[in-house]
Amino acid sequence: MIVVGHELAVVHITRQLRRERYHGLEVVGACLPAGGDGAVGLPVYGTFDDVALAVDAAAADTVIVLSCPELDGHALRRLAWRLERDEVDLIVASALVDVAGDRTTIRPVDGLPMLHVEHPRLEGGARVVKEIVDRVGAAALLALLSPLLLTLAVRIRRDSAGPVFFRQVRVGRDGQPFVMFKFRSMYLDAEARLAEIRHLNEHDGVLFKVRNDPRVTPVGRWLRRLSLDELPQLFNVLCGQMSLVGPRPPLPEEVAAYPDDVRRRLAVKPGMTGLWQVSGRSDLPWEEAVRLDLRYVENWSLSFDLVIMARTVSAVARSAGAY
Repeated sequence: MIVVGHELAVVHITRQLRRERYHGLEVVGACLPAGGDGAVGLPVYGTFDDVALAVDAAAADTVIVLSCPELDGHALRRLAWRLERDEVDLIVASALVDVAGDRTTIRPVDGLPMLHVEHPRLEGGARVVKEIVDRVGAAALLALLSPLLLTLAVRIRRDSAGPVFFRQVRVGRDGQPFVMFKFRSMYLDAEARLAEIRHLNEHDGVLFKVRNDPRVTPVGRWLRRLSLDELPQLFNVLCGQMSLVGPRPPLPEEVAAYPDDVRRRLAVKPGMTGLWQVSGRSDLPWEEAVRLDLRYVENWSLSFDLVIMARTVSAVARSAGAY
């Protein structure tokens, strides 16, 4: 596939397409506006006037045109005619990002293909069903996993001094604080020792993450690797404070540092798992974790939740980003 557009847009869409492979699109080159620096990390086959030649040179079967003022409707129509002769597909990308396909429809108006974007479904019947699924699912999982939970509690008490559960204030839907439960995976003086190791932070943004954190207990390291430390959050789901699937539950200091657009994460309940969980967890840059959370908020559905839960099993088995 040949990508046609300005440098920054080409870099962005190439990175996004390479992040996932399910779509079957492989970027093999680019056509950029004249006078650009060409620093896109791809073979550059010329300018916007050279798209047809670029297709032949790269043996591409698809051209994707990004939003740019130089390629207006008439230029796109001429390009489509030229590509039609060689049976090369033309894709015109909109400026929208992270919007699910079922929220968009094309509405032709006097020969103009208008892209209609529906509002996300944050209220209504689907949300009621999600609430029911959360409560029933949490109750069923607590009953099913009760022997495991009891065994883990005993192991934690034997491993180090301190309570079984770690309680921490997190921020839920509409900015409401709540106390989130986890199995304790650190020594009791973990917070006091944070200042000593803050310089080891491997995360950007407002989060603190470090591999081989010396504050983590031996049992805690095992719990984290298998994500078992998060099982007590089922009590939060049962109480209606969290969902089985949703954005990552943020700390109050994170929310205080949010720009206005990031506060959109608080439009739904936080989840035990989510797109962030199945896409790398602690290995993700903060900006990418935010992007995935916002993508979930904008596009959530019951079927989307089922897909994420299925992917969670695989992510936990691989211990992806768990530390």
